[in-house]
Amino acid sequence: MMFFFQFTDFMILVLIGAAIISGIIGDAVDAIAIVAIVVLNAVIGFIQEYRAEKALEALKKMAGQSATVIRDGNPEMIPAKDIVAGDLVLLEAGNVVPADLRLVTAARLMVEESALTGESSAVEKQTDILPDEKIPLGDRRNMAYKGTIVSFGRGGGVAVATGMATELGRIAAMLQEEVEARTPLQKRLAVFGRKLALAILLTCAAVFYLGFQRGEPPIIMLLTAISLAVAAIPEALPAVVTISLAFGARKMVRQNALIRKLPAVETLGSVSYICSDKTGTLTLDKMTVEKVYPEVSDATNPLRMPTGHLPLNSSTLFLVAAALNNDVHMSASSAVIGDSTEVALFTLAKERGFEKYELEERFPRIAELPFDSERKCMTTFHRLDGGVISFTKGAVEVLLGRSTAILSPAGTEEPGARDILEISERMAAEGLRVLCLAMKQWERLPDPVIPEAAETGLTILGLVGITDPPRREAGDAVALCKTAGITPVMITGDHPVTAKVIARRLNILEDEGERIVTGRQLEELSMAEFEREVEHIRVYARVAPEQKLKIVKALQDRGHFVAMTGDGVNDAPALKRADIGIAMGMTGTDVSRAAAAMILLDDNFATIVNAVKEGRRIYANILKFIVYSITSNMGTLVAISFAPFFGLPLPLLPIQILWMNLLCDSLPGLALTAEPAERDIMNRPPVKPAEGILAGGRWQFVIAFGVLIGALALLLQRFAMESGLPWQTMVFSFLVINRMAVALTVRSDRLSIFQMGVFSNRPLSGAILITVLLQFAVIYTPFMNPVFRTVPLKVHELAFILILAPVVLIVAEAVKLFKRNFWKKPAS
Repeated sequence: MMFFFQFTDFMILVLIGAAIISGIIGDAVDAIAIVAIVVLNAVIGFIQEYRAEKALEALKKMAGQSATVIRDGNPEMIPAKDIVAGDLVLLEAGNVVPADLRLVTAARLMVEESALTGESSAVEKQTDILPDEKIPLGDRRNMAYKGTIVSFGRGGGVAVATGMATELGRIAAMLQEEVEARTPLQKRLAVFGRKLALAILLTCAAVFYLGFQRGEPPIIMLLTAISLAVAAIPEALPAVVTISLAFGARKMVRQNALIRKLPAVETLGSVSYICSDKTGTLTLDKMTVEKVYPEVSDATNPLRMPTGHLPLNSSTLFLVAAALNNDVHMSASSAVIGDSTEVALFTLAKERGFEKYELEERFPRIAELPFDSERKCMTTFHRLDGGVISFTKGAVEVLLGRSTAILSPAGTEEPGARDILEISERMAAEGLRVLCLAMKQWERLPDPVIPEAAETGLTILGLVGITDPPRREAGDAVALCKTAGITPVMITGDHPVTAKVIARRLNILEDEGERIVTGRQLEELSMAEFEREVEHIRVYARVAPEQKLKIVKALQDRGHFVAMTGDGVNDAPALKRADIGIAMGMTGTDVSRAAAAMILLDDNFATIVNAVKEGRRIYANILKFIVYSITSNMGTLVAISFAPFFGLPLPLLPIQILWMNLLCDSLPGLALTAEPAERDIMNRPPVKPAEGILAGGRWQFVIAFGVLIGALALLLQRFAMESGLPWQTMVFSFLVINRMAVALTVRSDRLSIFQMGVFSNRPLSGAILITVLLQFAVIYTPFMNPVFRTVPLKVHELAFILILAPVVLIVAEAVKLFKRNFWKKPAS
């Protein structure tokens, strides 16, 4: 099916029709040549998409999954796909949950659900019955869902849903319901193809009718009409576009962007909105300590002191608490496994030389009070010389209410609860998750170890502010998007305060008129109300997958081309609906990758910057080829159409027309698509959705220079016939060589070829040389003369052609000179 899909493009269908007509009237060579072009285009498109699908399969194999289940009373490791409803599945830190599970055991079980909900923080799980059946998915604490990751603890649950019946499967079903959007190029080429086909039919019919009315033989006029159709249709356009996109896709792979759907290569060059998931796309999806109060600059590492001795200054104790009051552990591959918040504290201590495992050897843990959601804190007890010390971490307001002092570099003081609370509130306002660390010294381990005794009379060590920070390169990518006229929008399941802070840091949110909207507010808006507001909204927080879809649809209804980046299952429906979906290859889920048109192999948001530039370059070069092809074909069309009205025979035969189109559109056409990006390509706004292929002055160029080329061809034909020269071969050769002048002209609509460098596009220079040599072969090779109805030209006959051909280039250079000097673009 992938191969046959390549034949559904409108221009391809037009070419197939032309081949059928050529076959019916006996022009077998023409028909075979056109069919060869169509098949070549299909093969190239099929190979590219097949390779991308194979690469995607490789990614899926890398994400292969197994699970431990209890069967016949014994634990058994099986492929996750073999789990059935009713299986008892065991979970431990590092596992990917293989099915939707109703938890029956949970020992400090923490599950990271960002792939499903967008939340970056792990969720503590429990086994209690929930009071309400309509609780949002992210708050269902007694459930573990397929595709989420166990970050800490262990547990077990009964499989209640597998495959498409899971929450992940429900989103997959939404994908099947969504209609994939066509790319901007597909839309514009379809419109262009219909208009071109209509114009060709009307022109051919008019020429046939007028000639018939003048008494011309019907067979001659039918031949003329067929010749006109062959001349006007840019046969090589689908092949050149496909090859151009394929080369662009290969280049993007080298820049870590895998193209799954070939037309998506140019789509980023047309998008006006990029809707990006926050977690893991704009941010690192890695909780990191960003602020510490007070600063820990004067810490003394106890690992460098006598065994059992612990310096009692605030900085040292703060880092020791961060390392020891912590349940993370290292895997066999040295990966840090555990709750994301605890990983951040572990990393903070480790970076300053406070190694958790070495500290545990010096100050072994002898008791603990695990974290629970009611107490909102966790306490560990450690033995040291002459006694016991306990470290507690938890919510600021809870620990402040249970403390009696604050340990500062100046010594123990009475707690300034108000100051600590104000600092905590400032941190929270910056989007940080704030925790408080405290300590308590004991002569011996209390018996029993209960919260009422262990977590009162504490001494505050300080505050820590944790966040999932923006990717360093994401800010530059956002800035470049804005320079290029693209509006970046953040869509996240996180809290509005957190989303606002990240958006401000990345400059997604800048002006006062730009808004933040929550999922609840979005749900209350009708589609009509939302469409009126959507262009002023820059951040969406606490949204569900269905709402992401609503956002994309609203922007598209407002006439925008929309790109969606994301890595989670929750992004997949919007990825498929968007004009281009961009998924993450390393951390992205299978569902999101399958829904996307492009996959970022390095999960780097900044890779999109290169994709935007490359997409714009490819689209601009495809337009250059189209202008080149249509202008040249217009010249041929004018010459053939008006020859009878000047008493001249048809200047070209169908085989000559087809050879000219094949020769000139293939090599020089492909070389035009290799044109480097112009310097200001990322300073231009996106192409407007309603803008056609020949908009922006291109249609005026096509008509003006097409008429000029046709007039020159007719002038040459008249002169050659009156002079007794081989007029058909001369006109044939003139139109071929003249097309090379057009190719040089369309490289820029303002810059002279001398400013750009005549030979700066080496593929084009080579293509022009090869094209001219092949045309000479058609003229001067004896066995080809009867095929193309040509005769060898003498030197003076060839001189006429070489003098006349550059006229188009000279006129174009004069027009460009006028534009540069008298038609200045207004300063921005």
